[in-house]
Amino acid sequence: MTVVPLAIAVDPRYCRRRHQFSLFISHDPWFRPMAIQAARKYPNLAEYYQKNATKFWDNFYKRHKNKFFKDRHYLEKDWGQYFSDDANSANVKVLLEVGCGAGNTIFPLIAAYPELYVQACDISPHAIALVKSHAEFKEDRVNAFLCDVTVDNLLERINPSSVDVITLPDGYVLLRDYAIGDFAQVKLENKNQMISEGFYVRGDGTCSFYFSEDFLSTLFFQAGFNTVDISTYCKQIKNSHKNITMDRRWVRAVFKNLE
Repeated sequence: MTVVPLAIAVDPRYCRRRHQFSLFISHDPWFRPMAIQAARKYPNLAEYYQKNATKFWDNFYKRHKNKFFKDRHYLEKDWGQYFSDDANSANVKVLLEVGCGAGNTIFPLIAAYPELYVQACDISPHAIALVKSHAEFKEDRVNAFLCDVTVDNLLERINPSSVDVITLPDGYVLLRDYAIGDFAQVKLENKNQMISEGFYVRGDGTCSFYFSEDFLSTLFFQAGFNTVDISTYCKQIKNSHKNITMDRRWVRAVFKNLE
């Protein structure tokens, strides 16, 4: 089987930067005891949440299972050209998803693209178990495995020639994540739950990063990738039950190896 390296979907849980922050006090009463305990043990709070990321995200998936995130059918519209089959080629397209969660990206894509093969990893054992227990999981379409790409050797789990977009010129990185100015960021900032610029911790200990276009373009250029396309998508969502309007913002980007 010949494979074409296609994409890496990057999860913010793996964006581990050296944040310098000594202490913050949250206005969330449930969250405050955990923050104070963390501050006593770790002068740098970012280090605490990064070191315990597996525990916090595993608890998240134990609690929410596959009910928290919706299936990402919009990826077909946004990036369908990267997943669709080439009628003139016998190559199989391979997608690597870093931070696959419960499979909300995997299963819509393999349903829409019968020839697509997905390598999927996550730091949460419970998330991987949810993927493998899904009714549509098939081993000949999906390889789901536990991996923290910030510390583990990814190439010990997958074939280096299949999805190594860092060395192969035909590979792309596809990224869609929270953008600065998002409703959730503003809410966390108002609760004083910012660890450092762009980096926030939620009440359950899981973290999120809010990206700007300039930050991402510079980050990937320094790693050897050219920006093919980047934009910020904005959408107003009204919650009638709570009588609030939420300004949601996501950054969408495509990067390609410079080599």
